[in-house]
Amino acid sequence: MAASLVTLRERASGMEVLLLRRAVRANDHSAGAYVFPGGVVDAADAFGHAACDGLDDATASQRLSLPHGGLDYYVAAIRECFEETGVLFADDLSGMPVDAPRLVAMRAQRDALHDGRIDLVSLCRSFDVRLTPERLHYLSHWVTPLGLPKRFDTRFFLAMLPAGQQVEVDQVETAAHRWMRPQYALKHADQLRLLPPTRKLLKWLDDFGTAEAALAGAKALAAVPRIQPRLATGKRGRWPVTPDEPAWAELTLTDPHELDIGSYDIVPGRSVTLMPGVLRITAPNPGMMTRPGTNTYLVGGGPDNAWAVIDPGPDDPAHIDAILAAAPGAIRQIFVTHTHRDHSPGARRLKATTGATTYGMRARHDEGQDAAFIPDVALADGDGVPLPDGRILRAIHTPGHAANHLCFGLDDAALVFTGDHVMQGSTVVINPPDGHMATYLASLERLAALSPAWLAPGHGFVMDRPAQRIAGLMAHRLARESRTLEALVQVGPATLDMLIPIVYADVPPARHAVARRSLQAHLEKLAEDGLAAVSPDARWRRVGTVAAG
Repeated sequence: MAASLVTLRERASGMEVLLLRRAVRANDHSAGAYVFPGGVVDAADAFGHAACDGLDDATASQRLSLPHGGLDYYVAAIRECFEETGVLFADDLSGMPVDAPRLVAMRAQRDALHDGRIDLVSLCRSFDVRLTPERLHYLSHWVTPLGLPKRFDTRFFLAMLPAGQQVEVDQVETAAHRWMRPQYALKHADQLRLLPPTRKLLKWLDDFGTAEAALAGAKALAAVPRIQPRLATGKRGRWPVTPDEPAWAELTLTDPHELDIGSYDIVPGRSVTLMPGVLRITAPNPGMMTRPGTNTYLVGGGPDNAWAVIDPGPDDPAHIDAILAAAPGAIRQIFVTHTHRDHSPGARRLKATTGATTYGMRARHDEGQDAAFIPDVALADGDGVPLPDGRILRAIHTPGHAANHLCFGLDDAALVFTGDHVMQGSTVVINPPDGHMATYLASLERLAALSPAWLAPGHGFVMDRPAQRIAGLMAHRLARESRTLEALVQVGPATLDMLIPIVYADVPPARHAVARRSLQAHLEKLAEDGLAAVSPDARWRRVGTVAAG
C-alpha cells in the first residue's frame, strides 16, 4: 500500500508541478526517474490520525472506497512528502501556517522520522502543529501490473504548495527536484523517465491549464477508478499499458492471463492470434490514412485446417508472402470489405497463388478505387458464406465511407470485421461522391444495432465496447456538422478553403487537405437537410432558420 502527493504551484508563466528525481539504487526499477513525492504506507501511519485536523478516518475511507484505514493514506502522503521534500501540510495550534523557524527545526528531524526513531505524532506534538489532510484531494488509484517482483497499490492526492514553503530534498531517497509545467514534462517524458501514472496525471493536469482549475477538477471527481495496467512489449521494451491506450482491449484477448506475452505495437508482417481461429497480419503500408498499416485477417481451422482471408491489402508481394507464411493451412476464400487501393488489390496475387474464391462488391465509382477487382461471388447485404471451418461469415452492407463497403460478421464470436467503416484510433474520411455522410451515419446506427462484442478494424487494434465507440464516432460527426453550420453563419458565403481552418481548427494544418473531403461531405448532407446551399461559384451559405441558442 502506498500514497503519493501531486503538489502544484501557480506562477506568472502558469501552473507548475513538483517532480523529484529518485536516487539511483540497486534493484529499483524507477531509479533516476522523476516522480511525485510518495512512498509506502507504514503501520505507524494509523497512529497519525491523532495529529490530524479537519478529516476523520470514516470520511477519508469513504472517499477512498475503503471500509476503514483511508486516513492512513493521507497521513502517509503528508509524511512522505515531508521526508523527501521538507514540505509539510500542517498548521500551528491556532490554525495559522507553520512559521519558518519551526519548520526548519522540524526538517532537522526528517532523518529520525524516516528511520523510525521518532514518529509523526510525537514530532507534531513537540512543535505544536496539526496535520491538514483536508488540503489533499483524492485524485487517482493505480496498482502495479502483474508480473513484477515489487508491486504497489498507490493512491494519488493533489494539493497546492503551502504558502511560504520551499522544497528542500533529503538527498537520500531523492537526488533533486524540479518544478515543471505539465506540458514541458510531457514533452520530455522519455528523458525524465516518467512512469505511466506520472504521464497520465500530468496529461490530466495539462488539460486544465491552471492549478485552480485542476483542484476544482479533483474536487468534482465523482469516483476514482482503480487502474491496473497490463505488461506488454514493443519498441520501448517491456512497458505497462493502461485501459485508455489503443492496445488495451486486444491484450485482454492475446494475453488473458497477463503473462506478458502481448504487444502494444502493431508490427507489419507479424502474425497475431487474436482468438481461436482468427489471426491478423498487417501490411507494411503505414501512413496518415492507413495508420500502422492495412490489417489482413485469417479466419479458419476446423477438421480440414482450411482458411479464409479478409482484406488481402495492397498489391505488395512481401505482404502476400507474409499472409501465405502465416496461414496455418490452405487458403480457400478471399473476402474484400471494399475496393480502396489499400484493401483489395492484393486479392489478385493471392488468388493466383492459392486458387481461392473471391467475395465482395465491385467498385461503384472510379476515384481512388481498385476498379479491377471483380469478385467471383458478388455479395449482397445479409448474405451468409460458410467458411472452411463451418462457421458463417455474414455480409453487412455499410456504405458511407465507400458505396460498396461491407463489414463481415463472424456469427459464433460476435466479432465484426469493420474494414474502414470503423477504424481504431481515428475517424474515417468520407470522400464524395463515393462517400456519403448521411449514409455513413445510418450505417453506423445499423452496425450498433447488431450489438457485436468485438470490432476488428482495417487499421489498428481490435476494439471492445463497440456500442460506446460507435456512439463516440456519431457524436464526433454531429459535432463537426454543428461546427460547420456555425462557420457558415460566422463567415457568410464561403468556399471550402475558407471554411477548413474554422471547422477544423483543432486539426493540424498538414491534415487539412484530407479533412477537406469530409467537410465536402458534411456540407452536402446539410444541403440535403435543407440547411445549406452552394452558389455557382462554389460558395456555401447557411439557409433556413437558425435555432435559438
